[in-house]
Parts: sequence; structure tokens; C-alpha cells
Amino acid sequence: MAWNEPGGGNQHDPWSGGGRKPDGNGGPGKDQGPPDLEEALKKMQDKFNGLFGGKKGKGGGSGKPPGKFAGFGLTALIGVLVLAIWFATGFYLVDQSERGVVLRLGKYHDTVTPGLHWNPPIIDQVTKVNVTRIRSLSQTTSMLTRDENIVKVEISAQYVVQNPKDYLINVRAPERSLEFALDSSLRHEVGTTDLISILTEGREILAQGVYDRLQRYLNTYGVGLRLQTVNIENTSAPDEVQSAFDDVIRAREDRERTINQARSYENSVIPDAEGRAARIREEAQGYREAVVAKAEGESNRFLALLTEYQGAPEVTRERLYIDAMQSMLSNSSKVLVDTEEGSNNMMYLPLDRLGGGAATSRSGSSSGNSGSSDIEDYELDQLTDSVIERLRQRESNNSNGIRREGR
Repeated sequence: MAWNEPGGGNQHDPWSGGGRKPDGNGGPGKDQGPPDLEEALKKMQDKFNGLFGGKKGKGGGSGKPPGKFAGFGLTALIGVLVLAIWFATGFYLVDQSERGVVLRLGKYHDTVTPGLHWNPPIIDQVTKVNVTRIRSLSQTTSMLTRDENIVKVEISAQYVVQNPKDYLINVRAPERSLEFALDSSLRHEVGTTDLISILTEGREILAQGVYDRLQRYLNTYGVGLRLQTVNIENTSAPDEVQSAFDDVIRAREDRERTINQARSYENSVIPDAEGRAARIREEAQGYREAVVAKAEGESNRFLALLTEYQGAPEVTRERLYIDAMQSMLSNSSKVLVDTEEGSNNMMYLPLDRLGGGAATSRSGSSSGNSGSSDIEDYELDQLTDSVIERLRQRESNNSNGIRREGR
């Protein structure tokens, strides 16, 4: 039957929570609303009383007052729940890039490695510190140099946490201590360096000096930090005199460029000069050896000839004379002709002179000496005309002889 049928057979409304319940005498009771919080707590207390010694009555209450352990049971349950929650909150995870510093009742206890750990809450305090992240610090300050000039320096330092315990416990503000130590190191190094060196080529030396000094300060303070790099970002003179310093720097750069050009020229000229000097020395050495060898050869030949002359003077003298005449006449252009007296004149055609003149003419024309070439051509023409004239005279003499014979 539906809950809302006519006639009131079933008036229990499932949404309103009301309905008729039997009363204590078994009759229908009054309509009741939803159970309140007090009744729910009472029922829960009755159940705990049944567990810890109490008895439950027929009407939902206990037949007698709860036992002496009823209140203790509820307290124990709450304590167990609180203890479970306290135990569960003691678990924590340390990342691979972190280390955990454990303080037990405010005193250093341990440094834990990456992984899952448990420490009692409230008693232990765990602080995680990243030991792989590179941190950075930058400063821009003005200070005096060794030659009492003011310079503005921009510097940056990169560092990591090396010892988490020292980083958290030894110093209250490690980054602030690092800032003061960096300023002190920079002022000490700049105060021992000239301005020109800081503005030009001395930046790397300055950065290395600051790095070494700053790391010593950090180790002495025990802040647990380790430097990675220290860079001098920029160095400049005060703004009021910056243009003058720029001129000085450009002049120094021009000087360095000129010096480099001179060294380059030196490196190109000196090897060439050394090579020529070595070649001249080698040629002189060769000439000396050739002259000495020639002199020694002539000396040996003279000694050998002297020995032969002492053995046969006449034969050796005649042989020397013949060799001397042959050597002399072979280089002479004169021709000796031995003819008998009364014989006909013999014509001689100086072919060697013609050939020599032609060769000389060719060599003169190839060398560009036009004056000597003209003279040689003139002499050659005269010689040719002379030969032709003598040939004509000879032909005419022959023809006259033939005519006289015919007559």
C-alpha cells in the first residue's frame, strides 16, 4: 500500500521522518521527527557501556548505572585515534635534491638522505634543504683602488648549499653573511689593484682573487655554502670622468694593435732574412770548398808533373809545349794556311766568323742590345760583299784565260 493512500492506512512519510511508532503500552505513538545528535551520542554510549561492563535496558537505556570503566573506555578510544593520527603525520618524503635536518626538542639530531622517513611529530622538527639548486647573488658597489681612484664594479656569485646542518644552525642568515663577505672580499682585492688593470685586462685576475678570499671567509664562518663561480660583470669609472677613461682605453687598444702589427711584420721579415743569410753562408761554404779542392787538385797535378819532368825533361817539355799551343790555338779565330811559293792564291771563306757573327747577331737581338746588333750586321755585310767581290774577280780571271787560249 502506498504511504499516502486515502483513509490514513499508512501515513509514514519517508521524507519527513515522521510516522507512528508504538508507545510504551504497545499502542500507536505520536509522530516523531528525525533523531537528534544527543540521542545518537546516547546510543553510542550505551554500546560502549555494553562493551566495557554496562548493561543495556529494554527501552534503550541501561538497566543500572554505567560501570566505573565506561568513561575510561571512551577516553581510551579517543586517545587511540589521536595516537594513530599523530603516528601517521610522522611520515615524510625527502626529494633527491634535498637533505633533511632533524632537530629533536630544538637540538640537532641527524641529517637524513633522500627517501621516505619517519620522525615523531612535535618532538622532532624536520627542515628540508635543497643542496643542488644553484643560487645567485649580485652586487654593484663603488670603491677605491690602490692608486686612489674610484671604480664602480658589478659582481655576481653563484653558490650551492654544501652542509645543510651548518646552513641552518651555525648562522642565522647565511645569505646576508655571504653578501657582507662578498663586499669585504671585493673591497680588499680592488684596494690592492690599479684602476687601469681593473678596467682592462685585470678582470679575470680580480675575479679569481675574490673567489679564493670569499671561499676562505665562508669556511671560517661555517655557513655551509660552497662557491661555484665569481664573475666580474662590469667595471667602469665614475660617470663624471667616464669619457676621459674611454679615451684612455681606446688609446691603449690602439697601442696594443700597433704593437701586434709590428710583431707580425717582425715575424714575417726575420725568417726571410735568416733564410737569405743561411743561403749566403751555404754558398760561401760551397765556394770555399770548391776553391780549396781546385787548389789541392792543381797542386797535386803540379807535383805529379814535376815528378815526370824530373824523369824525362825533354819529352815532358815538348809535351807541355804542344798542349799549350793546342789550348791556345783552339780558342783563336786566326787561320794559318801553309802554301808553297809560286802557287795560285787560295781563297779562304771564314765560315766560322760568319756563323759566329750570325750567332752574335741573334743573341744581340734577343737581349735587346740594338747598337751592337747594328754594328755586327754592318760587319757581316762588308764581309759578304768582300767574298762576293773576290768570287767575281776569280770568275773574270778564269774567263780571260779561256779567251787568251782561244785566240
